[in-house]
Amino acid sequence: MKKAPIIPLAAPPVLLAAFLSACQTTGPASQVSAESEPPAFVEAACGGCHAVEPPFLSPNPASPTFEAIANNPGVTDETLASWLTDAHNYPEEMDFDLEPEQIEMIAEYLVTLRRDDYEPAQ
Repeated sequence: MKKAPIIPLAAPPVLLAAFLSACQTTGPASQVSAESEPPAFVEAACGGCHAVEPPFLSPNPASPTFEAIANNPGVTDETLASWLTDAHNYPEEMDFDLEPEQIEMIAEYLVTLRRDDYEPAQ
């Protein structure tokens, strides 16, 4: 993937917190449905740092799980797509550009991970 220059800009606080906070979840991961399996692109692009599917243990402890991101209050597919559209929002570790189709794929997958009984790790 090509590297883009990092120019620090303010990201929406709820999204920046979701992506930067280290987070693991509690509760049964088995409630995530079979159709919530991540697309291959999501696993390849994001799975090196983020846990993108159950049991939601991030390979990089500083990276929140996709389940934690999806269940963060105020996060919608629209806010995710908006945030992912601008690579300048990303922390330095996420130094890559996403095409509109990839942004849509990531946002659509993330919203499938929402759970009514989600509880963040304490």
